[in-house]
Amino acid sequence: MQMETIAACRIAYVRKMGLYGPDNREAMETLKRWAAKEGRLTEEAVFLGIPQDDPRTTVPEACRYDACLIIGDEEALAEDEVATGTWGGGRYAVFELEHTAAAMEQAWASIPARLVAEGYSIDDRPIIERYRGQLLLADRCELCIPVREL
Repeated sequence: MQMETIAACRIAYVRKMGLYGPDNREAMETLKRWAAKEGRLTEEAVFLGIPQDDPRTTVPEACRYDACLIIGDEEALAEDEVATGTWGGGRYAVFELEHTAAAMEQAWASIPARLVAEGYSIDDRPIIERYRGQLLLADRCELCIPVREL
């Protein structure tokens, strides 16, 4: 676990509505195809997967998942394929893991207790899956958990 303050940034994103799960990959693949076409699918690219809603309190068909690519503040986009917006950043506990369902389940079994042991609790901001550089190529990701001190 590493603690990191992640800066707010501008993003290009593709939104998927509905139950979280395997269909989230479709949104990310759509964004990657767009990024490749625009010459943005590089080793320096940073992608974020952001589930915007809590499925325990939001009906499945209203759950929003955003597949995002961090872009520069001044970059102009042909916005017919993607939307643009900002992501607020903040303080996060960052865990690197394989991008598999089993690894995610294992991480979630241990993360809450580990955060409490370190003096943190999970904040209300969305949890982020971050994909960048060699991690993206190795099918690994960083699970970024928003935290606040206890």
